Order: sequence, then structure tokens, then C-alpha cells
Amino acid sequence: MVLEVALIDVLPGHEDEFAAAYAQGRPVLAGTPGCRSVRMTRGIESPTRFVLLVEWDSVEAHEKNFRDTDRFAQWRALIGPHFAGPPLVEHFLDVPA
Repeated sequence: MVLEVALIDVLPGHEDEFAAAYAQGRPVLAGTPGCRSVRMTRGIESPTRFVLLVEWDSVEAHEKNFRDTDRFAQWRALIGPHFAGPPLVEHFLDVPA
């Protein structure tokens, strides 16, 4: 399992519109083959900052099943107009205890 972490800063005053766009687009992302879970969080100290957490089967599942498809275009068309800048996206693996 791979965790995608996307740090998203939205335009001031667009927080509610962004959250509504996320709610509308979430099924597009969550329904992607290889997607295990999707969660969006919002900053308390920085309310224009959101963090998207997506569990994928693999980095390849994220890239080939989502990023390289029309699903990504649909997703980005919904949430992209609210971005203050490009999101910072990275993938992470669990550290064994």
C-alpha cells in the first residue's frame, strides 16, 4: 500500500467552494481501480490549506489508473479552479515498527 499526500493551498475565500468541488469529485477518485481510501483534511491554523490523503495499491495504480486517464481531467476540472498554486504531491510507504 502507498499513501499519496497532496498539500493543496486554495485561494482565500474559496474554501467552501473547494470543499463542495471535492465532495462532487470524490466519487471519481474513489472509484478508480487500485484506490483503497480517500480523505481530505483542512488546516485549523491555515484554513486555506487542505491535505488530501489517498491510499493506493501502488504508485503505478495512481499514475496509470488515475493520472493518465480522463478521471484525472474530470477531478482537476472540479477542484483546480480553486488552487492558489500547484499542489505538492508525494507518495509514502509505512515504516515497519
